[in-house]
Amino acid sequence: MSSEKRVLLADIGGTNARFALADTQAPSPLLDDSVRGFAVADFPSLADAAAHYLKEIADEDAADKSRDIEVRNGVFAVAGRVDGDEARITNHPWVISLSRTRDALGFDGLRLVNDFAAQAMALPWLGRDDVVSIGIPEWAPEHRPQHCTYGVIGPGTGLGVGGLIIRDGHTFPLETEGGHVSFAPGTPQEIDVLKQLSAQFGRVSIERLICGPGLVNVHRALCEIAGEDPGNLQPADVTARAAMGDVRSANAIDVFCAVFGAVTGDLVLTLGAWDGVFLTGGLVPKLLTSLQHSGFRQRFEHKGRFSATMGRIPTLAIVHPRPGLLGAAAIAVESYPG
Repeated sequence: MSSEKRVLLADIGGTNARFALADTQAPSPLLDDSVRGFAVADFPSLADAAAHYLKEIADEDAADKSRDIEVRNGVFAVAGRVDGDEARITNHPWVISLSRTRDALGFDGLRLVNDFAAQAMALPWLGRDDVVSIGIPEWAPEHRPQHCTYGVIGPGTGLGVGGLIIRDGHTFPLETEGGHVSFAPGTPQEIDVLKQLSAQFGRVSIERLICGPGLVNVHRALCEIAGEDPGNLQPADVTARAAMGDVRSANAIDVFCAVFGAVTGDLVLTLGAWDGVFLTGGLVPKLLTSLQHSGFRQRFEHKGRFSATMGRIPTLAIVHPRPGLLGAAAIAVESYPG
């Protein structure tokens, strides 16, 4: 029987918890056949969800007498700010203690990182087939420079924002809470949407518009401006109605994509992400066609005296199915190389 050391990976959002194992000695460290997903609402804590996953994996491997998998370390990427030993999931009640979670699982080591640090660390591992260009120019991953700066932004249950600095081949992820900066409207219609959302929320952050619940907020605001009551909808209801030709829902997606483009361009200017910005999160694959045929790229480039510069910067939708776990695996390679 062979003993195989593995690192437990987790990508924790406001809705889903995804787990996998990493082999830090392998050329492709993320073990795709080990990926499992659960609803965070089904567990009282991250430690409970992780223990449930480990039990499932152990039960499956019990039938294989040829190997013995040992898991003593972990890398957990969480959708919230990591402050020392503690992290709070922004859109879920979990409060995570690194030390208590490590002890509950009996681990020797545990890294707790922001989910967009993991998303950023995935970027060097992405190939041409893992991304789709939104507009031009194209991206050539085989010609990545040794000195570059990327942005990464993604709408899911909330809006994550981060970046990756690469200097002499060394990677430095940037953890931010950029989704909570203030929303700046760019058209008269967006000003009207802001007025509606301000009446409901007071201060309006970008995340109030650019995420799953944000799409619903935009749709409701447009309906209220028109004197209509849309009822209680989910994001999938808005996209389904748009596909069936509903004008208000289609308009909501247009506004969503345009604001998303403007915000993404602002990230490039703020971070100096001149080498490209990557779009990730649960909504991007679902809205890929809309993003490609919307005002996203026009609003991304529309930055006054920097418009010509912005026109040369690629915007790339990540279509890899598990970029958060891929990035967590990259962190595991650095943290637990042996």
